[in-house]
Amino acid sequence: MYYYPTDPPYLVLIIGFFIAITSGAALAGTLKVIAEKWQKNGAQDSAPRFSNKQLIVPFIGITVGTGLFLCSGLEIFGFPNWLAYAVGIPITLLTCILTGFQLGSMITYAESRGLQSLDLDSLS
Repeated sequence: MYYYPTDPPYLVLIIGFFIAITSGAALAGTLKVIAEKWQKNGAQDSAPRFSNKQLIVPFIGITVGTGLFLCSGLEIFGFPNWLAYAVGIPITLLTCILTGFQLGSMITYAESRGLQSLDLDSLS
């Protein structure tokens, strides 16, 4: 027999998407401010070393929004509640943790070698 949810979580899907998009815009704005400060002062000479504290709140917002979106999307497509969360939460956490490590290493690399070291267009 087929499983049809009686109340599909469409509102949770929209809320999760909204949270992820707005947090992503906040993260992009914060990264632009950091990059402009580095271009103005020099990344190597910036007085306080960069800390990830500026990016934690938007990144957590992206993680929560993505998790809500993925879990509710799985529920809408017919997964039972427990299975949607059992699949969605580990995928979201793993993806966001790996993305956070990559972002942190790229920021550290740009901080130590300058923003010109990340210009991949000049290599071709």
